Amino acid sequence: MAVTTLDPRTALVVIDLQAGIVAAPTRPHTGADVVARSVELADAFRARDLPVVLVRVSFAADGADAVPGRTEAGAGGARPEGWDVVVDELSGHPGDIGITKRNWGAFHGTGLDVQLRRRGITQIVLTGIATSIGVESTARAAHEHGYHVTLATDAMSDMDAEAHRNSVERIFPRLGETGTTAEILELLAKTR
Repeated sequence: MAVTTLDPRTALVVIDLQAGIVAAPTRPHTGADVVARSVELADAFRARDLPVVLVRVSFAADGADAVPGRTEAGAGGARPEGWDVVVDELSGHPGDIGITKRNWGAFHGTGLDVQLRRRGITQIVLTGIATSIGVESTARAAHEHGYHVTLATDAMSDMDAEAHRNSVERIFPRLGETGTTAEILELLAKTR
C-alpha cells in the first residue's frame, strides 16, 4: 500500500548511516543519495518538533558484545577506526535520539521502544542501509510492537539490488506503507 497518512506523533528512525556502512557500494541508490534524502526528512521532522532517531551499529573492539551464534557469513573481521560514527550530515543536533544496537534490528537490546513510547510516538518512518538487514529487521520489530510503519524507499539501499527489491516489493507491504521521500514530505507538510 502506498503511503496514505502520517500520525501527528511520528518519528523518523534512521538506520546505520555511519561512516563504514555509507562508504560501501550500495544498490539501487548510492550511500550519498540515501544520506541526502535522510537529511531532507530529518530537517523536516526537526522543523516540526518531531523526533529524529539516529541508530548506529557498533561492537567492542574484541567483539565481546557481538551477536553470538554461528553463521555462514562470518563476523566480517576487524573494522577500521571510526567505522561506526554517524555521518556528519546527520549528526550534531542535540535534540536527536541516539541509539546504539548490537543486532540487525534497532529494537532488541536497546532503549528504542521506551524512547518512542515516552514521547507518545505511534508511527515511525524508516530510512537507512541496508534495506534487507537493518531496515527490514527494524520494520518487522516496529510492526510487532504495534507502531504504524512507513518506509521511505528512495532513502534506503542495500549491498544487493535483488535483496532491496525483495524487501520493498514483498516484505514492506506486509509491514506498513511505502513511499518516496517527496511523498512523505508532502504528507508531513499536511500533518501539523
